[in-house]
Amino acid sequence: MRLTEKIIAALQNTFDTLLFFATMAAKEDFVNHVVRAGANNQHPSRRLAILGNGPSLKEQLPQLIENQACSEADMMAVNFFALSEEFSQVKPKYYIISDPMFFRRAGHSERIDALYKALKERVTWPMTLYVQYYNPEHFDYGAAISHNPNIRIVRFHSTVFHGFRKVEFWCYRHGLGSGNFGTVVQNGEFIGILLGYKQIELYGVDHTLLEGLCVDDKNRLCRTKSHYYDAKPAAPEPIYFNATNPPRPYTMYTYLAETAELFRGHEVLRDWAETEGVRIINRSRGSMIDAYEREPMP
Repeated sequence: MRLTEKIIAALQNTFDTLLFFATMAAKEDFVNHVVRAGANNQHPSRRLAILGNGPSLKEQLPQLIENQACSEADMMAVNFFALSEEFSQVKPKYYIISDPMFFRRAGHSERIDALYKALKERVTWPMTLYVQYYNPEHFDYGAAISHNPNIRIVRFHSTVFHGFRKVEFWCYRHGLGSGNFGTVVQNGEFIGILLGYKQIELYGVDHTLLEGLCVDDKNRLCRTKSHYYDAKPAAPEPIYFNATNPPRPYTMYTYLAETAELFRGHEVLRDWAETEGVRIINRSRGSMIDAYEREPMP
């Protein structure tokens, strides 16, 4: 790299780093809420299994339950898993929701109401629910689950760091920054590392995000979204960026750019995990993630 390029890169990293701290000061705070709350009776094996929503979980979840893997590692579930029949069998210690649709009025739906109702009525064991710190509409998560005494709510930061790599990993160790690169599972990995788990296993994290892409006759970008809990094959639907209010439609360019950032995020999490002595193992069949080591289910 030539001197001018190094100077430009240093100036860009300086600007991005300062902007990150300014954003944290304006939108969030500098408290490590995850570590302050601590782990939920951490399993002696210090293994954390994260259950994504990918189609591959449909085959893997019954095997996990049959092999009693749920008792050999701590489980983390995401998004709408509480609506599944297996939720009460798995009894995850941790649950995480991060998509803005869970706290924005513009993303409100009957399915989201059903999720909070399930968390209110079905959780009879100690569980930690992780939610985004950034909550511009002041959504009351506690009220949404009727203050279920078995659930403690812990906030996590959602501002993604851009800037100097050494500063980035320092921030991560202190609970600042976020794994909010584009998918809830990445936030789960970030939290798992902060909690001190030394092995994190991914199931149902397929990330087949380029499959089923098409543009309809109205020039809208559509995708066939497949989940393990789908009762029938899904049809292509327009896709929207939920972080805006109201949600705005994706273009092909913005979708591919965001997907690239998501996969970059996996490489960042891999590198940070290595510095902390943490193994991230992808056990999802057919996953498109190439950042982590792969091992089949035991």
